[in-house]
Amino acid sequence: MQFGVVFPTTEIGVDPGAIRDFAVGVEALGFDHLIAYDHVLGAPHDGRQRPLSGPYDQTDLFHEVFVLFGHLAAVTERIGLVVGVLVAPQRQTALIAKQAAQVQMLSEGRLRLGLGTGWNWVEYDALGADFGRRGAVLDEQVALLRQLWTDDLVSFDGEFHHVDRAGLAPLPTVEIPIWFGGYGPVALRRSAESGAGHLFGHLGPDIIESAQRLRELAAAAGRGTGDVGLEAITDTATNPEHWAVTATEWAAAGGTHLSIRTMKTVGVADSGCRTVDDHLNAVERWRDALRDGGVWK
Repeated sequence: MQFGVVFPTTEIGVDPGAIRDFAVGVEALGFDHLIAYDHVLGAPHDGRQRPLSGPYDQTDLFHEVFVLFGHLAAVTERIGLVVGVLVAPQRQTALIAKQAAQVQMLSEGRLRLGLGTGWNWVEYDALGADFGRRGAVLDEQVALLRQLWTDDLVSFDGEFHHVDRAGLAPLPTVEIPIWFGGYGPVALRRSAESGAGHLFGHLGPDIIESAQRLRELAAAAGRGTGDVGLEAITDTATNPEHWAVTATEWAAAGGTHLSIRTMKTVGVADSGCRTVDDHLNAVERWRDALRDGGVWK
């Protein structure tokens, strides 16, 4: 199993040195990858006839993931860079393809691109995208992305996209693996049928069940056990005595990747981390607990 750290985007601040120090510190601790979350805009939840269901609002700080990874590609050497996940249907597909190809080039092949549909309809509206058709848009985006990354010239006529003999230059020299996020049946089926893996949220019994369901769907689609990666996220705010047990249970459920989150989020106790050193110390304690429990690689 591979181990990662969630980039504490809402708490890291805006100091480029702090951002660098966190990424370099995580790499030095031996982790395999960093996961960064994506939002372009935040919005207040109150006073809306159509509710917003997600955990973030306009006060939460989000660094733009492709710009962030361009920076981190330059200051790190080995660690993987994971978008977990990009709210793809609210973005222009050709631009996603270009930005991802650039990060893959600058990082020398360390990008893993997670895609999802998101929950913030206000963000969709502000970006001129159709929230109601986002699932269908994402399915078409994946087909177009893969063509744009492999073919010198692309001609594409879909329901939402039209490309008339155009292409990216430079093309990525290393394949960009596409993972998907989400919890519903459509999201699981999408990963089972065409994803390199699936990014789940907070690890719990429901995620264990969903992972089993995804593996069944992948088998029904003719894919082998090793064809679809499974990643979940746990938190340092949980009981340290359970850290190694949780990782072992996830591995037994077929989990291939597990990441630790130190920043505050809805439904999870505050870890108490306030500085870069706090976050690094917390992930180091988690790593050591897994090592002592015989789970760490």
